[in-house]
Amino acid sequence: MSPSLRGFARREWGPLFGTVRAALVARGWRAVPMTLAAVCLTSLFQLVQNQDWGYQPVQDIGSVRAEDPLWLALLRTPLSLFVPALDLPVWGALAQILLVFGIAEICLGRWRTLALAYAATLAGTLYARVGIALGPDGPLGLPASDRLVVDTGPSAAVVGLAVYVCRRYRAWWTGGLVIVAMVVEVMVKNNLAGKEHLAAIAAVLVIVAVREWWGRRQRGGVGPRPEARSWKPPIRS
Repeated sequence: MSPSLRGFARREWGPLFGTVRAALVARGWRAVPMTLAAVCLTSLFQLVQNQDWGYQPVQDIGSVRAEDPLWLALLRTPLSLFVPALDLPVWGALAQILLVFGIAEICLGRWRTLALAYAATLAGTLYARVGIALGPDGPLGLPASDRLVVDTGPSAAVVGLAVYVCRRYRAWWTGGLVIVAMVVEVMVKNNLAGKEHLAAIAAVLVIVAVREWWGRRQRGGVGPRPEARSWKPPIRS
């Protein structure tokens, strides 16, 4: 690898890699208990929903459709993160959770990770209703048939968490690549899932903007601290 590529990798992923590596070296798998629980829960839902007796109970507690009453969709949304889509290989959902949720849990903490995952998923769920109301003619609209589409899986949460972590650790190119990939997905395959991913990204960017605004307000308009050391006053002897 050339020095320029090494320098880019160090700038882009160095802080993130250092944080994750230090946590895993110090605590091993104990650093990501929530992620491991999410992987186990997703595996359990996959096993149960593929049984004759288990399909309907899983649908009843974790299946979201735009045609459902809003209160019911809101109740089911938290568990819908962990119900794998039946038309996709389950290993993809498990890999997404293990990698992205694991990194986010280490870098952000388990409760913030869960809150962001839920916010991103909820943004997609609510967008589906708005998109159907707008109709298929506009760029943000959806056909009425999408109200019957079962909306489950961790993908919206994964995309939202990836963008948030990249922004938090200044991995600008990686975060930008995630966003571009989601835009291309919608351009190539204009479906509910792709547009929900964009809604999840939009929700996370709004959260980032609100947090930055609130932080500036708390600091009285002073800019963000680039580093803790550089923010401290010089030591006087």
